[in-house]
This record gives sequence, C-alpha cells and structure tokens, in this order.
Amino acid sequence: MKALQDILYKVSLTSTIGDMGIGIEAIAFDSRKVEEGVVFVAVKGTKSDGHVFIEKAIEKGAVAIVCEQMPEKTQAGVTYVQVLDSSKALGIMAANYYEHPSEKLKLVAVTGTNGKTTTVTLLYQLFMEMGYHVGLLSTVENKIHEKTIPSTHTTPDSLQIQQLLQQMVASGCTHCFMEASSHAIVQQRTSGLNFTGALFTNISHDHLDYHGSFDEYIKAKKLLFDGLSKEAFALINADDKRGQVMLQNCKASHQTFGLKFPAEFKGKILSNTLEGLELEINNRQVWFRMIGQFNAYNLLGVFGTAVLLGEEEEEVLMQLSKVQGAQGRFDKLSLFGITAIVDYAHTPDALENVLKTIQGVRTGGEQVITVVGCGGNRDKTKRPIMAKIATQFSDKVILTSDNPRDEEPMDILREMEAGVNPVDFKKTLVIADRREAIKTAGVMAKKGDIILVAGKGHETYQEIKGVKYPFDDREVVGEMLNLLNKN
Repeated sequence: MKALQDILYKVSLTSTIGDMGIGIEAIAFDSRKVEEGVVFVAVKGTKSDGHVFIEKAIEKGAVAIVCEQMPEKTQAGVTYVQVLDSSKALGIMAANYYEHPSEKLKLVAVTGTNGKTTTVTLLYQLFMEMGYHVGLLSTVENKIHEKTIPSTHTTPDSLQIQQLLQQMVASGCTHCFMEASSHAIVQQRTSGLNFTGALFTNISHDHLDYHGSFDEYIKAKKLLFDGLSKEAFALINADDKRGQVMLQNCKASHQTFGLKFPAEFKGKILSNTLEGLELEINNRQVWFRMIGQFNAYNLLGVFGTAVLLGEEEEEVLMQLSKVQGAQGRFDKLSLFGITAIVDYAHTPDALENVLKTIQGVRTGGEQVITVVGCGGNRDKTKRPIMAKIATQFSDKVILTSDNPRDEEPMDILREMEAGVNPVDFKKTLVIADRREAIKTAGVMAKKGDIILVAGKGHETYQEIKGVKYPFDDREVVGEMLNLLNKN
C-alpha cells in the first residue's frame, strides 16, 4: 500500500477534494478491473471515456478518482484529483507505484514504421548472447530474461509496462529493449519512463486512419525524442530524410547509422543472397544470417545501439553474426525446389522492401508469386498502393483477406484492385479465402519459384467479425509445400 500523495508525485494537479494521504492498494484505468482500495484513473480513450465509469468504479471499491473533469456530484469518503492529462498522469503514477524500475535498467525504445520488432528482437538476442539478463517488449512477445509472456499490443499500457519492468528488475535484468508505437507515444503510454536511448528506423505510410495525416504521424514519433534527457542517446537512420526531424529540439546526444550518407555507424552491402548478407560495417567485413537491404539497416541500428550502450565493436559484430531475427520477418521455408517467404509486411514501404529484396536475390527465370491483403478497420488509403506495389514487383499476384475484422473481405479487395494498373490485370487473381489463396500460389509455382505470403507474419489468428480464428501463415505455407511434395 502507498499513500495517494506519493503516487501522484510529479503529476500536474489542477484541484483536489478529500484526503491526499489515503492508502492505495492498486491503480486501475479499466472500471472492470477495479477492486477495493484502488485509485481509478479516468482516461479518455479512442472508443470510450473513463469519466463515464467513475460512479461504477466507486461502487466497486475505488477510494480515489483521478480525472480531467470533476464529476458534478462527489461522494463523501472518496478523494478526487483533477489533472491536466489523465493518460500522462497514469504513466507517472504507475512509475511512482512500481518504484521507477526504468531507472534501474538500461531501457532503449525503438520507433519507426518498419523494423521495430526485428530491431528489438535482435538487440534482445545479442545481449543474451553476450551474457546479460535482458527484457523485451515487442509486438511478437514480451520476455523477462528467458521467461516468455504473450503480447497483445506493440506497446503495452502504462501499468503493464511498469509492472513488466519491475519484474525484470526483480529477475536481475540489466537491459530492456522495447518497441514504441506511434499510438503508444501519443497516448502517453511511455510517460514516466526513463530511457537510456531511443532508435529511429524509418517512417513511411501507415496508421493515417488514427493520426489523420502524415505530418501528425511524424510528430507522434518525434514526441519520443523530444522527451529524452541530455544523458540519453538518440540514434537515427541517416538515410531517411525525416530522421533529422526527430533530432530537432532533442536534448540527447545525436548519433546516426546508414548505408548511403555519412554516419557514425556506416555500412555497405557486399553481397545479398537467399542464404544471408555480407556487410562491411565500420571497415569490418561480417556475414549475417539475415537477408535484404532493410535488414542491413536493422543490423546497423542494432550495432550502433550496442556500441552506444558501452559494448566493444568486435564483440558486438561477432555475436550479432549468430542471431536469427524475429518470427514472421522474412521467414524462409524451402521444399521441392520452391522457396516460400512469410513476412509481416503490411505497409506499402515494407512490402516494396521485401519484394525488392526478393528481386535482388533472383538468379534466373524464376517467378515471384505474391499473396497479400490489407486489414479491415484500418487505413484505407494504403490498399490500392499495396496492390500496385505487389503487381509492380511480382510475376503473379493473389489479392486475399488479411484480418478483415468488421469489414466485408470483398469490399477491401475491390479497394485494393483499384490500384492495379490495367496492364497488370492479367497476372492478378482475387481469392478472398486466405488458405485457398496460399494453396493456389503453390499450385501456380514451379521448381525454383519464390512465393511471398505477406501481411500477417507472426500472427497466429485471422480476425473476422470480432472473432479470432486460428490461422498461422507459416503453418499453412508448410502444409502447402508438403502437399506439393506428395503430389
């Protein structure tokens, strides 16, 4: 139990009613999780407003309320605290409640449109290889050293983050690497965290359904860097023209990585095949198990981060050459002379990167067959662009369902089809059933061909009309390849 006034340390208060010294058992921002003795934080979300549930929270045992707008009627024996920003207050309160675990770790955030999951996963694997106890917060999974905790969001909520960090500290972790999504940054889920550094991978078209415009999306990413202390480091991709925007008004030390422009951590691709990458990094030649230019950038960002965290360059490169990368990111399966690649690419830029990588490793007349869809209830403007890119860089394309959610699959596919150039119609099929689409790609493939199944990557479900049905692209691709082998 902690005193409410201690939990509210450094929170911007507007007014208070009641006893600020009252003991608090826990913090909650979801009224369904309120129990006796908690402080309920009324947060204005995208779908609901916590202020509507204040009375319900009190009925369930909340002894204190933190809100942006005071209720018209207050109840005796309940403490009310008005704040400027409930979301920001929640982050700071969670940090106070869990005794600031981020200050006891080297915490690094990775943000950008593409590469976040691969980068944090590589950092986790690298520092584990170097003998550290490490934590991971990612889209695929959360890890406390070797213990895995399933992940439901790219970035957990403020309470979960502080809880997980506290568990990491208790387990002896010295480092934690986390993804910081634009949604999480804007929603103040990263408030109350003390970052040792932050890394910017790149920025391209995504989440405009949420942010409204590309400028707002860029500003969301920039907020992470604006909040860094002067003791922290800011590492950006020098080859992304918006990288320098992240550094404007950033108090942290500025560092860069890149393949094209001058950078502190400079790389050059020496060879790129389906077997791996050979890079020259800071005048040292190293072979990696990963494929493609986009992974060259991921590896450079990881190398730079590790060096900025005080590790020796030689040791970092030696250990980094052993790591595998993240699930569902350019996962390669080969059987019967056919290569299938499963990738999470769900943005135009990511899809183009993967397809350009495949084009770069082609050795002859093999076909590239792409199976791709777009998610429902998400940014609609990228749908025709995704289809256009798929047809531009593939020999054959099957447009199919991703996670249609509450939309009709054929409506999404028609919007995708609108981006296909008339000359490319003859090489484009529309098959709404994703399993059937993957199977059809296998039937179309000949020995030596490459099949790309894009969009879902590590996901093990397909969300249709509010229900998540079991569906794993990697399993379905494996079944398809085995079926071809038997035939």
